[in-house]
Amino acid sequence: MAEPKKITTQKVTGAPASKPASAPPSVAASAAQAPQPAAAPASSKMALELFSIAGSLNSTLDLDFLLQKIGAAAEQLLNSEANAIMLVTDDKKHLFFKVASGGAGSVLKTMKLPIGQGIAGWVAQHLKPEVVNDTRSDKRFAGQFDKASGFITRSLLCVPMLFRGELVGVVEVLNKRSGVYTREDIGLLSSLANLASVAITNTKLIQEQKNFFSHVLELLVGVIESSKPNMEGHPMRSARLSCAIGKALEVEDYVYRMLYYAGLLHDIGYVAFKNPRVLAETGIVRAAEEHHPILSVKILEGIKMLEGAIPMIQHHHERFDGGGYPGKLKGDAIPIGARILGLVEALEELRMLGLRGAELAEKAIQEAKAGSGGRFDPAVVEAAVELLQNPDGIW
Repeated sequence: MAEPKKITTQKVTGAPASKPASAPPSVAASAAQAPQPAAAPASSKMALELFSIAGSLNSTLDLDFLLQKIGAAAEQLLNSEANAIMLVTDDKKHLFFKVASGGAGSVLKTMKLPIGQGIAGWVAQHLKPEVVNDTRSDKRFAGQFDKASGFITRSLLCVPMLFRGELVGVVEVLNKRSGVYTREDIGLLSSLANLASVAITNTKLIQEQKNFFSHVLELLVGVIESSKPNMEGHPMRSARLSCAIGKALEVEDYVYRMLYYAGLLHDIGYVAFKNPRVLAETGIVRAAEEHHPILSVKILEGIKMLEGAIPMIQHHHERFDGGGYPGKLKGDAIPIGARILGLVEALEELRMLGLRGAELAEKAIQEAKAGSGGRFDPAVVEAAVELLQNPDGIW
């Protein structure tokens, strides 16, 4: 799920755009086993290239970058004129080009190959590597790709990409510049194919996790909106304005992302007001307004992706002068995210009173200025007031 620095839509998604996350160690760790060819290459250059690519699996989730790097390494180390990486379609019936070197690569990316047809299709069907050092003598050779690209394929080496026995795609190198493709070449390309399959699986896993998390956020927001009267739209507006203020204050990227989550989920504690189990676990006999931050924390604690948002949620009703709750924190002891969210919450309460349009913006500015230095952080107030001069698309 990549979201922009400025959140302008009502749809709940994952965190706003940020630096690429690292690959999950549970999958990326398998890369340590991936670069182990059946016949280890003698060249130290080959080994270094393999380990360099393996290291990249843990530092970026840019799939296109990783696959291009793997394809280029295969082309260079196997002394070939071109390379291609083809992935299997969701219906498992075709291969399509994900990476294809050369000027005609963009043409090939529009084409598909049925599994079982051509040499690459044969490799995908049988899950076995194949060497063809003279394509003219092999009836399986699919010449339509040469016709489309203008490239002339004389020889090729193709290996399957597998992850836990399942076909991911195939990797191939074309036209050995000198000599012929050998069994050692099969081992090296198979190692690179293993790395490619890990990169692809990492990316798919992250995409699935983000998609799941986005849907869970939408469900939680719906629950929050139904927990009290006049709450419809409150979570998203809070997230949007909090992030806008955070951006104006140039908070760190991580704080910015956590502000988004805190804005969406800070009031989830209201849903626990009539939940005996949660109340008992927090030692609350009868829930009151001042208990909802603690109850929100209790519901969300243990979710790794939200751990940076927890302090913001817990302390968003603290006052800058130390008179708030639950911790009576003062000044900079209050997390910056909580200081921002605290002001946003106060402004949202004005909207819940029925104020709208220019009147709402005017009252919000008055409320923020009146609380500066007492209830609110003056720096947060200054940033918010500037934004509220033209709140369209922000609040």
